[in-house]
Amino acid sequence: MKYFLAIIGGGPAGYTAAEKASKAGKDVILFEQTSLGGTCLNVGCIPTKSLLYGAKQYYNAMHAQKYGVTATGVTFDFAAMQKRKTIVVRKLVAGIKQRLNNEHCTVVNGVAKVLDNIRQVWRIECNGVEYEAENLMICTGSTNFVPPIPGIKDNPAIWDSTDALAATELPESIVIVGGGVIGMEFATLYHELGVPVTVIEAMPTILPNLDQEVVQVLLDKYRKAGINILTSTKVESIDGGKVTANGEVYEAEKVLVSVGRRANLQGLEALNDIELERGAIKIDEFCRTNLPNVYACGDVTGKIMLAHVASRQAEVAVEHMLKEIVNCQLSTINYSAIPSVVYTNPEIASVGLTEAQAEANAIPVEVRKLPMTFSGRFMAENDGETGLCKMIIDSRNNTIIGVHCIGNPCSEFIAAASCAVQNGYTPEDFEQVVFPHPTVSEILHELL
Repeated sequence: MKYFLAIIGGGPAGYTAAEKASKAGKDVILFEQTSLGGTCLNVGCIPTKSLLYGAKQYYNAMHAQKYGVTATGVTFDFAAMQKRKTIVVRKLVAGIKQRLNNEHCTVVNGVAKVLDNIRQVWRIECNGVEYEAENLMICTGSTNFVPPIPGIKDNPAIWDSTDALAATELPESIVIVGGGVIGMEFATLYHELGVPVTVIEAMPTILPNLDQEVVQVLLDKYRKAGINILTSTKVESIDGGKVTANGEVYEAEKVLVSVGRRANLQGLEALNDIELERGAIKIDEFCRTNLPNVYACGDVTGKIMLAHVASRQAEVAVEHMLKEIVNCQLSTINYSAIPSVVYTNPEIASVGLTEAQAEANAIPVEVRKLPMTFSGRFMAENDGETGLCKMIIDSRNNTIIGVHCIGNPCSEFIAAASCAVQNGYTPEDFEQVVFPHPTVSEILHELL
């Protein structure tokens, strides 16, 4: 049987593409070597957030007195948190399987390998069986990057994020190498559960791609809370749990290395003519590669390694295959309007350009900012917190090109700011949007 579309990888890009194409009546085959859901669902976004939520409940109970609540004898069971995390993941994986359970979608569990293209037909082998498809979509994701630091290899004290999520017991102490999103979320988890944490970041700041005024709010709070955060500090070697950085030694039971991820090109050796860019597959606005009828979506493209980006890329790619025309044109993805969230406590949420990025691109801007305490709901629910919300406006055409917030729960309203950036709203346009009261989202309206 020849399929309309063969997909390698069952993460957010892969299962979204499979569902969309099969619902359109096209025969689809999806290859996944482990579990549907990819890194995000199985060893990334969802399990991390499940554990973070448990830690936040414990943290809130321990600090409930400021809300007039006295909690005594509060404890936590990390094994129970892990068990709950596993149940959440299993339910969501089962949900994906159900969504793909239709007559036009075939799911094959195993390692897929592209063989060749003969007469515009792609051949893929999996578990000793060959399959053919008119279109090929590569959604092979990414893997943890292992830096060339002496002492990492075969060191039982070293964890990556997957190891940390699988652990059934908390470490007595931990050094986290890397102050990016993954590193800071794990720093939050361990700190709130009482584990001494040291974060070592080679860059001058943690979370270097985010608005630094917003990041400074988090940095000040975490340092005051007792998290040892070292910036402009390069790790030179690791010996067991001893990390040498800038000539100093930092020792812990475990060392979590989280310095980024790299595109996974496993099984694609036959595509030796595929064009790469910075170690990832290069794509155009429709997620096409330079090879005929070959698309790539998700982390393997090296664009923005977020699950919602992968899903949107998959939608764009399938719509292009199906030649679906919306508003007289084919859909594309606007990378400048992609929201992102760091699930620290407080959360950081952002979309669009930062002040520094606008300056680097010679864009004159107006910056509006307010503490989150201008929202009554925020004041009611975040005692002792100030927070910050910033809006970046392009002075040339008076359009909103960025919004950056720190304060709970900014993750739940950043999508409203994304709509403003996506649609090129002016502050006057955005002012016409009515925000419900009392909500923390009203801070966006206060900026207008």
